[in-house]
Amino acid sequence: MNILVTGGSGFLGINIIRHLLNNEYTVTSLDIADFDYPEKSKINEIKGDIRNREIIINSLENIDMVIHCAMALPLYDEKEILTTGIDGTTILLEESLKKKIKRFIHISSTAVYGIPDHHPLYETDKLDGVGPYGKAKVKEEEICKEFRKKGMILPIIRPKSFIGPERLGVFALLYDWAYTGHSFPMIGNGKNRYQLLDVEDLCDCINSCLILDEKVVNDTFNIGAKEYKTMREDYQAVLDYAGHGKKIKSLPEMPIILTLRFLEVLNISPLYKWVYETASKDSFVSIEKAEKLIGYKPKFSNKDALIRNYKWYLENLESFQNQSGVSHRVPWKQGILKLAKMFF
Repeated sequence: MNILVTGGSGFLGINIIRHLLNNEYTVTSLDIADFDYPEKSKINEIKGDIRNREIIINSLENIDMVIHCAMALPLYDEKEILTTGIDGTTILLEESLKKKIKRFIHISSTAVYGIPDHHPLYETDKLDGVGPYGKAKVKEEEICKEFRKKGMILPIIRPKSFIGPERLGVFALLYDWAYTGHSFPMIGNGKNRYQLLDVEDLCDCINSCLILDEKVVNDTFNIGAKEYKTMREDYQAVLDYAGHGKKIKSLPEMPIILTLRFLEVLNISPLYKWVYETASKDSFVSIEKAEKLIGYKPKFSNKDALIRNYKWYLENLESFQNQSGVSHRVPWKQGILKLAKMFF
């Protein structure tokens, strides 16, 4: 079975590619970034943009199924996010339909729910994406559903924020402060429940959508950890594992949010709007549908996933220590937090 993974050089991309190789699939990676992992010799690499129709046509040659992970992340320019998400997905679906691709697995996001007024969230709840990323994800799903009507088998997966080997991004802020022996600031009192997801559990879910009956998987599924506590408790587990005796420190919610809004205007905020606006709120979804229909059984709790990711961080620190950027593969710039760190 030949599988095309878009965004194959990204955090989810490399994890699902490793998962597929372990299950003896033939894999092609399509990404605008270089595929610079040890598995490079085991796959077919195509470097290109999913908004380029010619590249898409060539990438789909001899492909049986597609796993669509590619997306410009929230720290990218708004135009880049919208065109990558909406135009890129449309082109990929159009050409996949022509090629009669057997299954097209679309990786969406729980960002499609925006900032809701209730929890848990169900797949039938209103979609109201916040910011360019959330809005693009909502539009992508609408496009996917149109192609379902044309006969495509098109599972849509809505994962919570997922972590694991190769994940840095915003979580590198926590890991860096834990490693250097600092307490870690948290917006609000930290008593909110914020569900995460281990990337290995997400890969298991994607694999289920590849192999189970098409009538079962041709649907939309929320995916997240089954076990999670408050943000304060789950994040404290990382500080405890680091062994410096440090604690999560609560910061007053509204003054910090207003400060971050101002810093974002100055382009020195370490967080983007959706992160700091939701960090102090409950955020968890029901995974009952996935459990019932596709046998989803997450192996990792929030704490398990965070500590597993932190261990990988420690083991690979030298390889990214002086890097920063806007993807999940490198630490995000700490901005003003570099100065704040001395007070924690």
